[in-house]
Amino acid sequence: MTDSPQEHGFRSTSPHRDLPSTDEAGPVHFPSSVGEGSAVKGTASADSSSAASAGGFHPDADPADLLVYRTLPATQGDLYRLSKLLWVFVLLGGVFIAPSVAARFQYALTAARERAKMEVARENLEEFQLEQLSTAYRLLAQAVGPSVVSIQTANRSSEGQGSGVIVDAAGYIVTNNHVVDGVATAEVVLSDGRRGPASVVGVDPLIDVALLKTELSGLTSAAWGDSEALEVGDLVWAVGSPFGLQKSITSGILSAKERRGITGRVVQEFLQTDAAVNPGNSGGPLVNIKGEVVGINTAIIGPSYQGISFSIPSELARESYEQLRAHGYVQRGFLGVRPEEVPARDARRLGLEPGTGVLVASVDRNTPASEAGLEPGDIILAWNNEPCSDPTLLSQAIAATPIGEQVPVVVARPTVSGAEQVELVVTVAARPRNN
Repeated sequence: MTDSPQEHGFRSTSPHRDLPSTDEAGPVHFPSSVGEGSAVKGTASADSSSAASAGGFHPDADPADLLVYRTLPATQGDLYRLSKLLWVFVLLGGVFIAPSVAARFQYALTAARERAKMEVARENLEEFQLEQLSTAYRLLAQAVGPSVVSIQTANRSSEGQGSGVIVDAAGYIVTNNHVVDGVATAEVVLSDGRRGPASVVGVDPLIDVALLKTELSGLTSAAWGDSEALEVGDLVWAVGSPFGLQKSITSGILSAKERRGITGRVVQEFLQTDAAVNPGNSGGPLVNIKGEVVGINTAIIGPSYQGISFSIPSELARESYEQLRAHGYVQRGFLGVRPEEVPARDARRLGLEPGTGVLVASVDRNTPASEAGLEPGDIILAWNNEPCSDPTLLSQAIAATPIGEQVPVVVARPTVSGAEQVELVVTVAARPRNN
C-alpha cells in the first residue's frame, strides 16, 4: 500500500501548490522516499520508514523533493521560545528605533512651531515697518551730532583726547574734568571739521565735570534733559569720539540709576548703561529719545568696553555747569567728616535697625563737624530733620545746604551700655576748593 504524506506527518510549505499526479508527471517523491528506484506502490523498506520517522532526507533523493519541507507540530516549549524571541525583538526595537522615532516626532513639532512663528513674524513685520525705527536712529544722530565736539589736549609729558557737548551757542562746552586735567587750554574739533582753541573756564573734580569756552561761531547747542525722569530700560545713545573716531554713536538701554560708591567721591553717583563707551568717549553726551542730554559719559569698567558704562546724571552735571559758568568754581556745603555705611555688627550692638543711619568714620580738625562736637564712631540718624541711611545721599544733602546755615543733627553715640541719642547744631561752611 502506498504511504501517503499524511501518514508520515508531511505537508507542503506552500499550501496552495498543486502537486502533480502520478498519472501526469510520473512518481512524486517526498522526503520519505527511498530513492528514484522505489515504486510508489508497494511496501516501504525498514530503512525508508526509519528515515521518514526521523524526519531526514535520503542522500539519493530527487532535488525536487527538497522543495517540500517537513513541518512538525509546535510544542509548548517551541511557543515559549518564540515568545521570548519576540520580546527580544520588541526590546531591541525600543532601544534602537524608539529614540529615533521620538526625535523625528520632536523635530517635526519644533519645525512646525518655527514655521508658525516665522509666518506670524513676517506678517507683523510688514505692519510694524522696522524702517521707521531705523529712520528714528538716523534722525537722532543727525540732531545731536552737530553739538558734539572732539577735544584734544597736550602738555609737556603727554597728549590726550576726549569728547564734549556744546550746551550754549555762545561757545560753552561741557566735558569731564579728567579730559582737561592739568591743562589751561585745549583744541576742539567741530562736527563740520572746523578747529579752534578752547579755554578752561572751571573744573569740578568732585563729580568729574569741566567747562570749556570756545570763540568759534555758528555753533549748535544741545538741550538739557531730565535724568530723574529716566526709567530703567529706557533707550539711550552715547555720542563722542572713541579712540579719536569722530561722530561715533552707540545705543543701549539704561541699566540702572543711582550707582554710588564707584569712584569714592562723596557726592558722586552715576547712570549705568550698556551703550558702548570707550576711551575717547569721556565727556560726550548721553541722550534720550528726544536727543536731550541726560548724562555726561565718564567711566567704564576695565580698560575697554565690557557692557557696563557710567554717566554723570544731567541733574548733577547741569548744576555744576551753571555754577562753573557763573563763578568759575562750584560752591558746596561742607561738614568735615568721612561718612560710611553702618556695619551690621555695630548696628546690632547699638540696637539699630539694618539700614539706619550713617557712620562717622573720621572727623577733620577745625571743621564744622569738630566744632559742633561730632565724634568718630557717631551714627548720624538725621540731618536737618531728614532721616539718614546712605552716605552718598547725606553728602549730597550737606553739599546742597546753603553756606552759613545752622542745621540740626541727631546722632547715636556708642556707650558702655549701648547707645545714647545726642542732638547737635552744625554751622555749614563752604567746601575748600582743593577738597
